[in-house]
Amino acid sequence: MEHGPPAVISPPEVYGSELLTWVLLGLLLYWVGIIALQNTGRLPDYVGTQGPILTFHTKYGRELLDKLAQPKRFWRAWSNIGVGIALVVMVGMFLFLLQAAMAVLSSPQPAASAVSQPRNVLVIPGVNDFLPLSATPGIVFGLLVGLVVHEGGHGLLCRVEDIDIESMGIAMLAVLPIGAFVEPDQESSKSASRGGQTRMFAAGVTNNFAITLLVFALLFGPVVGSIAVASGAAVGGVAPDSPAADAGIEPNDRITAINGTQVTENGDLAEQLESTDGEQVSVQLNGERTVTVDRALLVTATMENGPTQLSTGDKIRAVDGQRIATERGFFAAIGDNETVTLTVDSGDSGEQVERDVAVGAAVSIVEGEPLEAQTGSTEETFVITHFDGDRIHNYEELGSALEDSEPDQQVAVTGYFGDERRQYNVTLDAHPRSDSGFLGIQGHPGASGVAVSDIGVQLYPAAEYLSLLGGNGETPFGPIGGTFLGRIVAALFLPIAGVIGVMPFNFAGFTGGIQNFYEVHGLLGAFGDGTVFLVANMLFWTGWINVQLGFFNCIPAFPLDGGHILRTSTEAIISRLPIDATRGMVRVVTTTVGVTMLLSFFLMLFGPQLLGG
Repeated sequence: MEHGPPAVISPPEVYGSELLTWVLLGLLLYWVGIIALQNTGRLPDYVGTQGPILTFHTKYGRELLDKLAQPKRFWRAWSNIGVGIALVVMVGMFLFLLQAAMAVLSSPQPAASAVSQPRNVLVIPGVNDFLPLSATPGIVFGLLVGLVVHEGGHGLLCRVEDIDIESMGIAMLAVLPIGAFVEPDQESSKSASRGGQTRMFAAGVTNNFAITLLVFALLFGPVVGSIAVASGAAVGGVAPDSPAADAGIEPNDRITAINGTQVTENGDLAEQLESTDGEQVSVQLNGERTVTVDRALLVTATMENGPTQLSTGDKIRAVDGQRIATERGFFAAIGDNETVTLTVDSGDSGEQVERDVAVGAAVSIVEGEPLEAQTGSTEETFVITHFDGDRIHNYEELGSALEDSEPDQQVAVTGYFGDERRQYNVTLDAHPRSDSGFLGIQGHPGASGVAVSDIGVQLYPAAEYLSLLGGNGETPFGPIGGTFLGRIVAALFLPIAGVIGVMPFNFAGFTGGIQNFYEVHGLLGAFGDGTVFLVANMLFWTGWINVQLGFFNCIPAFPLDGGHILRTSTEAIISRLPIDATRGMVRVVTTTVGVTMLLSFFLMLFGPQLLGG
């Protein structure tokens, strides 16, 4: 691998094993209560049970569906579009999972993904790493909308295809709606045409995808168009025991001035700190209060057993005797020197010590790759100080240099194993995922595996997130991120952006305190910031959940809609073949596809740990 995860200052998060334990205990007590009510006959006739899940049945609404189903030709055409979309998604998901499983089998490298952790499989805010409790209202609203339009689509097409409906309802796990349902009459369902059945099963996902497009169009257009980034540098995280923490700066604050000079955006903060002399600075927060910060270059993250012997919480006071207090000053003092002496205040002992270090990109060498073929070693950390003649100060500079390289290019690589300086001539391989050269390393962010911060804050990319949702400004992912479909894809990944390492923080809507980073203007400003942010959150989570429901129900496995569509589609194909078609043939196809997808899914999730050791 050529890239490592970014070093971040972790913001406070409301989740953990303790909360998960309480949730599971509550569900167990809830289940015991349901069993007691069922055994004593106290549940109403319209309430059914399936384990801890309650299903509420009703016959109301069938007359409304009959009226809505009158333009049958329109609804059949609408559902035919949905059938085509569902088939494309089904084939795409099958091929994706199959390819992912084959990749795991061919290269079983261990990968500890936070997304695949058991607690993250549960879409429960506060328990899940990337869904804060503050997102609960938007998630519940989006889930209700998704379930209603999905099952409403099934019910509507039942009446379009003259399939009777026994009942409709919703399934609840405690107070959480986890499903909705329409119960078609079995006899009339069997008598419906194969095409009618297929359209009925596809109607739910068709509606989910349609709602996704509608709500994202509203979100990316007038709603986000009325939101702007508030003035100041947005504080996303504060390192413990840092100068910022000692001064009382907290996550979700905005730094609006340094020593009386205005800070309008994130990029201004480093410039203002660098242009300010002295060991102390006056920091204005949110345009209201001012605090005094004792400046020191803080070590915010270090690689395990790194070459510098520095620890998180250490403060770098000088480079080769030259006093420094900022990150820019740190690198300016290093200059072209490959090795320097750092004067450090130890965060553990409080003593001042000196460390002789090589400054460059700290990398682990991957066995069997180009660099290992020259060094013959994969055990020690290698600090690269020069690459193809260019001075390298940190891993980010090395990553940029590698992106500009080409396969089969011969480069000179200079660096240090401990105190020993080495130089190698390396011929780069082709990168497996891009057109650039491949050195064969696992990188560690920062300078020699050390991340530093001027005052101990990590800035929240408020402008970048807003641009991904349709706001003004360039998106972090180039022109594609500025298209409608590109924004939808970005929105799907924003809640886990910090977990998977593509952005420094997760984005869970305009909630959890980050509203302080934004302000509402224009015509919608008359409704107030709170109202606009609430609408934005509802639209964001409604779109996010509906597209998830659509894709999930397209999985070609029973009892999901995709499984039924696979069955009817297989029957239609086999019936046209010059053979005596039987139900057994259809069952073989559907079972084979379902089992293959299931095994591929488990291989993708757990294969790296099981096969990689």
